[in-house]
Amino acid sequence: MGPAQPGRHPAGAAVSGPRIAAGELNYEGIGSTEHGNLPPGTLTTQAYVGQGIATYRRVVQGMFTWQLQKKAGLRVRADSDVVAAGARVVSGFGVGPFRLNAPCEVVWVRRPVPGDGPQSAGFGYGTLPGHPVRGEEAFEISIDAKGTVTIAVTAFGEPSSWIYAAGGAVARRARRHVTSRYIRSARELAAGAN
Repeated sequence: MGPAQPGRHPAGAAVSGPRIAAGELNYEGIGSTEHGNLPPGTLTTQAYVGQGIATYRRVVQGMFTWQLQKKAGLRVRADSDVVAAGARVVSGFGVGPFRLNAPCEVVWVRRPVPGDGPQSAGFGYGTLPGHPVRGEEAFEISIDAKGTVTIAVTAFGEPSSWIYAAGGAVARRARRHVTSRYIRSARELAAGAN
């Protein structure tokens, strides 16, 4: 899929009201984390979260209310209290003048289905101007036929400027660190931790 049309979400969702972040999605392959046509260099990290449908539902509920990011230590400001196609979110990490803001827009959402069988739910968001990377990140919570609940975090992107490109090794370590915190927060949600 090519770049989004200006002022329009790639899935056709209308967006209205004041926006928390300006600009348009700024990378190739919008929606790729949903459709599986991933560019080279895409990283997917998958981890065990817990067991059972109640665990699955707790983690999915937390994911769709931005708790996955908040419990990972990110400061989250969003257009919507719940994840929705077209919603914009600005995640921040760091302290004081060393805080780095990362504006994104939700490009796809897959809600859980009623029932107790194998399924998955998730969403992906893409970067907006001001993010240190140009690309997409997706979060998916799955339950299999045995009741095993897992999280998968999939991301692709490239530095948005030469400054971020120069810090490549630091950026890769930061990415691994944030992903490990997402996994930890999913496990906290699974355990019912507030």
